[in-house]
Amino acid sequence: MAIWYVNEETRLREKKNTFLAFTICRTSPSHCFFLHKHTWILLLPGTKTTIKMANQGLSYEGCNFLRQRLVLSTLSGKRVRIKNIRSKDDDPGLRDFEASFIRLLDKVTNGSRIEINQTGTVLSYQPGLLYGGSIEHDCNPQRSIGYYLEALLMLAPFMKMALKATLRGVTNNPNDPTIDLLKTTAVPLMKKFGIDGEGFDLKVVKRGMAPGGGGEVVFTCPIRRTLKPVQLTEPGKIKRIRGVAYSVRVSPQMANRIVESTRAVLNQFIPDIYIYTDHMKGANSGKSPGFGLTLVAETQNGCFLSAEMSSTPQGQGDPVLPEDLGRNCAKLLLEEIYRGGCVDSSNQSLALLLMTLGQQDVSKVLLGPLSAYTIEFLRHIRDFFQVMFKIEVQKPLEDERKGGDKVLMTCVGVGYSNINKTIK
Repeated sequence: MAIWYVNEETRLREKKNTFLAFTICRTSPSHCFFLHKHTWILLLPGTKTTIKMANQGLSYEGCNFLRQRLVLSTLSGKRVRIKNIRSKDDDPGLRDFEASFIRLLDKVTNGSRIEINQTGTVLSYQPGLLYGGSIEHDCNPQRSIGYYLEALLMLAPFMKMALKATLRGVTNNPNDPTIDLLKTTAVPLMKKFGIDGEGFDLKVVKRGMAPGGGGEVVFTCPIRRTLKPVQLTEPGKIKRIRGVAYSVRVSPQMANRIVESTRAVLNQFIPDIYIYTDHMKGANSGKSPGFGLTLVAETQNGCFLSAEMSSTPQGQGDPVLPEDLGRNCAKLLLEEIYRGGCVDSSNQSLALLLMTLGQQDVSKVLLGPLSAYTIEFLRHIRDFFQVMFKIEVQKPLEDERKGGDKVLMTCVGVGYSNINKTIK
């Protein structure tokens, strides 16, 4: 708990000798007022007044869900303190990729205050204003650019200036969502909430596979004052499947072999399948060899369900045949379609956040089974925005053939308004 001691000087001093200036108005030699949180407070001579800060912030333990906590802290303006970050590990504290993420947050905000102790096991974060503009960031190669981009997708619409972010690092790895997946699923989802325009784009300039990286992505996003509520309750049937088979620093024939094995599985269900092959050469192909596949199924009502797979990074684990990768990725897509819903499992948290930040009206979204990451995200939304969702399980009838159980999520938005946006 932060306790501030106030005396007749023009500064407040915390126990850690951190200084914060306040506006002081002296009305007589013996009395003065100071402005705190839009409230004038009388300060009597010879007294020491103790103030408990109204915004005490939230406290968490452990390294899990660090991105969720920092992103929601930035949007809500609430201070957050995270302690015991891998405190019992042989190598305690924040990892390099987490430190890189914190540096990215610092670049897109103005006035953020970040304090990390000497061992890196305690992080204090006081969010500033989302500023945006044109930024460049070298992402740590331990994680994909998708790890950083997922957070930017949540923050970008609420900045002071339209964001143009150039991110460099690993574009495709087996653990994080790839740029191709975010471009084909997250971007159309955000457009449903009213975030669209000419400047909304996600472009792969260079492709870089793990572990070497060397890729480059440009993300541009316009700003919005408010978000509109949505009613996404009927996904509809699958009408087409599209995909991208990519290969870098290997034979171009690899991508063709992936396409053939994928079509062998999916052609049994639907004829409208088109998978592009993307083979980058030279400087645009990054530093490591590899290949992979991203598949997206589009429904009649404009919902997108996705699946992806990448080859094993060079020097890590057993190599993967392109035919096996294509077949397994096709099966993953069929599994995602069975789960169903209007939003795929990789974008559930993005949809729930945009529902929470919408106008003060009812939003409904039908999802498949909630992932563990999404369940924790709901708990964090309750902590930061005091919003709780109504959750209804929908079991499809046996003769409907609509896949597994669905979850209808309903909430009333907090009426979040972009206070950073300049009025022209």
